[in-house]
Amino acid sequence: MSARFQAALHGARDTIPMLVGALPFGIIFGTLAVASGLSLGATLAMSLLVFAGSAQFIAVSLVASGAGLAVILLTTFIVNLRHMLYSASLLPFVRHLPQRWRVPLAFWLTDESYAVVQHHYHDAQTPMTHKHWYFLGSCLAMYSNWFACTLIGALLGHALPGMAGWGLDFAMVATFIGIVVPMLRTRPMLVAALVAAVVALVAHPLPYKLGLMLAALLGVAAGVMAERLNARERLEVADEQL
Repeated sequence: MSARFQAALHGARDTIPMLVGALPFGIIFGTLAVASGLSLGATLAMSLLVFAGSAQFIAVSLVASGAGLAVILLTTFIVNLRHMLYSASLLPFVRHLPQRWRVPLAFWLTDESYAVVQHHYHDAQTPMTHKHWYFLGSCLAMYSNWFACTLIGALLGHALPGMAGWGLDFAMVATFIGIVVPMLRTRPMLVAALVAAVVALVAHPLPYKLGLMLAALLGVAAGVMAERLNARERLEVADEQL
């Protein structure tokens, strides 16, 4: 077995816990999509061409509520802005790759793959040679899993129309908690998470998922402010020591 293929298999293997969490989430999406009026083909095309779980859920809910195309596009765009932060943090590790690698990896990047891959990239004991193959393996595992679960959900949506009310989507909530909590290593990270959580709860009644967008923006702003305060405190301590 070549080292490249082995690295890709390791990436897929390390993503298995995320696949388990995403499995019911994908099934619920397929169920909700067909219940909202999307055809089987449109539902599968969304998972193939968009491949963004939270944005797909929001888009389907907005379609069901009769929102206009501009509102749907703007909302999903803002929800996916977090991927810019993911990309920025991974850029130092992939900037040397040719565009034929960076473009598909950028498309396939998800919250789950980011959590797995960034940990692998920061592992100093692993050689950098084939880490992009590890990245690819993680992404392809999530991509195929999401499409398969969407198909299952869409097919079950016709046979079990009340499936969306079973509460299976909690598995994805638990998965996101598992992704976020280990990353809260500094005070700015903790501040950002707490502010975003509080704002999301308070602003939940806002229409078009605006509460989610507001929580993300205020969480980032709070984290930046906390980081600046930390930097200022470090400078003051350094000045006192001098």
